[in-house]
Amino acid sequence: MTREDEISKVHGGGSHVVILGAGASFASTLRNPEKNAKKLPLMKNIVDIVGLNKIINSLPQDYIDLQEDFEKLYSKLANESKFKSEKEEIEKLVYSYFEELDLPDEPTIYDYLVLSLRHKKDLIATFNWDPFLYKAYARNGEFVRGPGINFLHGCVSLGYDAEDDIAGPAGWYNPKTKNEFIPTKLLYPIDKKNYNSDPYIKGQWGSLSEELETAERVTVFGYSAPVSDVEAIELLQKGWGNAEDRNMEQFELIDVRPEDEVKQAWNKFIHSHHYSYSNNYFNSSHALHPRRTVESYHHWALPVTYSEMFQEGNRIPDNFKSVEELWDWHKPLIEAEKQFYGNDYY
Repeated sequence: MTREDEISKVHGGGSHVVILGAGASFASTLRNPEKNAKKLPLMKNIVDIVGLNKIINSLPQDYIDLQEDFEKLYSKLANESKFKSEKEEIEKLVYSYFEELDLPDEPTIYDYLVLSLRHKKDLIATFNWDPFLYKAYARNGEFVRGPGINFLHGCVSLGYDAEDDIAGPAGWYNPKTKNEFIPTKLLYPIDKKNYNSDPYIKGQWGSLSEELETAERVTVFGYSAPVSDVEAIELLQKGWGNAEDRNMEQFELIDVRPEDEVKQAWNKFIHSHHYSYSNNYFNSSHALHPRRTVESYHHWALPVTYSEMFQEGNRIPDNFKSVEELWDWHKPLIEAEKQFYGNDYY
């Protein structure tokens, strides 16, 4: 399989689902800092970065002791009605901080990721509140229609119109109902997230579950699958099913943690040796076989001829200075897709 073969050989079947955790956004900002030099908070430092210290320090000591484990801290607050005003102020400050984050002008990992997958076939589902994925999706939409995107914990860029059961840019108005797209909820008590209580979030999880049932490749990028996140893991497991029944699918892990540690966290999802690991996005299937991740797996796992097991690949350069340069590189891939699907596909 030469590079030219990979570009030109487009298959219609098979889908690729990507699940993003905080590590994906963190990796993106390490490579390309936020446009206004704002730091991306993680659960261990969100109190300091967002500036929640004054509120937290006004609480009893057992709350202060949890400030480096923000999810546990928030859960404890959510279970105490007497701290309702403090909880609401924390929610307001967190939303405001994340809302102000912006992409740099040069391509980020999220731009590469969005373009590595295909419209109507693939899906990106994220646990992250930040607007980076949404903004990458929007700006690359000027070039080509992207994959589906689901926000499993809400997103500061999105709102929801319950009457029409549709999402849209937060603060905008639905032209059909004239209702405002109300900002999605971000924070959930970790001990009982109860995703079904929110119609928007319930729909996002339902869609992901359906896609996981039929996916041929799944990539987990920067999501640690914490043991405390019981409800989320159960929902993912429900969609994916029993690993013993997924002997024709491939699970991919992108994480900076040691391979053994990451594999152990996702062992219930992996059938035997059907997984790959990399500690860098640019060594993943998305960078080695952009827009052909499922085709490349077919060629490797189900070769028509022995020679097809050997793939030259089509590794994407990681040094584009503008999104326009990134778009130009993808044009031959998209032209081949139009030949396969028809020009009206995009």
